[in-house]
Amino acid sequence: MHRDLLRLARAERSVRVHLACCLAAAVGAGLLVLVQAELLAGVLSGRFAAAVLLPLALVIACRGLLGWAQGVLAGRAATALKSALRRLLLGRVEGLGPAYRSGELVTLAGRGLDALDPYLTGYLPAVAVAGVVPLAVVVRLFVADLATAVIVVLTLPLIPIFGALVGWTTKTVTERQWRALARLGGHFLDVVRGLPTLRAFGRARYQASVIREVAEAHRAATMRTLRVAFLSSLVLELVASLSLALVAVPVGLRLLSGSLDLRTALLVLLLAPEAYLPLRAMGTRFHAAMEGVAAADEVFAVVNPQQETDRETGQETGPVAARTGTGRSAPAVGPPEIRLEDVTVRYPGREETALDRVSLVIRPGERVAIVGPSGAGKSTLLHLLLGFVTPSEGRVLADGTDLAGLDLDEWRRRLAFVPQRPHLFATSVADNIALGSADGPLNTDAAVIRAAAEAAQVAEFAGALPQGYDTPLGERGANLSAGQRQRVALARAFCRPAAQVLLLDEPTARLDGRSEAAIVAATRRLAEGRTAIIVAHRPAMIDLADRVVRLDGGALVPQVPAQGGEAR
Repeated sequence: MHRDLLRLARAERSVRVHLACCLAAAVGAGLLVLVQAELLAGVLSGRFAAAVLLPLALVIACRGLLGWAQGVLAGRAATALKSALRRLLLGRVEGLGPAYRSGELVTLAGRGLDALDPYLTGYLPAVAVAGVVPLAVVVRLFVADLATAVIVVLTLPLIPIFGALVGWTTKTVTERQWRALARLGGHFLDVVRGLPTLRAFGRARYQASVIREVAEAHRAATMRTLRVAFLSSLVLELVASLSLALVAVPVGLRLLSGSLDLRTALLVLLLAPEAYLPLRAMGTRFHAAMEGVAAADEVFAVVNPQQETDRETGQETGPVAARTGTGRSAPAVGPPEIRLEDVTVRYPGREETALDRVSLVIRPGERVAIVGPSGAGKSTLLHLLLGFVTPSEGRVLADGTDLAGLDLDEWRRRLAFVPQRPHLFATSVADNIALGSADGPLNTDAAVIRAAAEAAQVAEFAGALPQGYDTPLGERGANLSAGQRQRVALARAFCRPAAQVLLLDEPTARLDGRSEAAIVAATRRLAEGRTAIIVAHRPAMIDLADRVVRLDGGALVPQVPAQGGEAR
């Protein structure tokens, strides 16, 4: 059984209560089989009068009622547990950063966790029944007929043995199926989001062929899983049938010879299948539950990444510290010196490095332009400083302190970030600007928002909007131009007057000349008195820098003086 799931189920009261009642109902229904077999054997053998049919009907009705209760309680337990898992998963979204694909996250939180239903409503009750009912049946068989009980005891272990042998293969192929499904969901969402761009550049048909290939890989993985599941069912049914034959044939021969009475023979024949049935059901439901288990493994891998500890300091490093903001507080006195020491970054699932042994020193108050071709690692460098990714090798220092040991919430309060494609939310212009404030949109003074808007030249177009700064924007700022969206992103940075480090990721990309001039002028004001790291292609942005650093293929190229300043 999945230990993390059971640990979470015990921690959540609603899950714990419903699941315990569900398992109790399943076991109760299973144990009533013994009473049902006793009454039925007595009636058919003539030992009990026909009046016993009423208690027999009540027993059957009770089994049906317990089965119904089990289904209801299991459904409620599954709903509560999936809600708890989704809360944990979505609570981690803020710290995951852009390194985790949102499409895969959507697939995991939706289709992936829904696949837990067979595990919670089928497999766990089957495990509880398999742990109690076969033992009770064997005990009753020992009392009724020793020879039959010995046969059952010898053949009963064959079902879990063969089930485990097939189950190992099932786990492997199901994990492959889940990975194929996650890849399909993530890639499909990415393609849908970028469909306008794909259509504009004539690449939509190619991406359609890629989706077909990914879908075919998922289909092949699903068919492999089904083949293994059918093989398991065949093996378990064959073993159970042969075991029952070993029980039924001697019982029939002994009944004919008169060495066994009719009531005992009927009781044995009625109870023997019930010893094998729970184990067969558990094996069958194991296969149906494996996809959900694979999804649960992925959820707990995201929610509880492996913790690493620095041997010298004892501070947490790596994904946990970087994404949860644990560790020491960041000092907040003036712009920091930023130092990268032999930093290498490899993204999961990729063999090539995004950054390869990069060493770089950025002095306090220095403005550095990062240039290079697409895919050179420029954005990865910014994500390192933001704490979105952690180095595979090497370290990033701020004023001599390893970034992995800092409280990332405190560190990010010292940063102002302007991405290449800023995300605007479906709320007012003012709220979108105030998002950059350390106090949050609800606690930011309107005068601060207006001042930031003036500095970023948002006021030039905000006054023409229907409701001014209170105008609600469309999804992703659909009713603004690219230049206007970029100015709102700059205004967010102006809302952070205490920020000491400015990070800009190609803020003038895809802009016309007028918008570019406005962004450059605003950026010049924003960079005053701050350390600025600017990823840029356009000469106008490069001219703002004191020094130019070139990346190519993830490696650092020797520095050259910037056009607008001297190399320091």
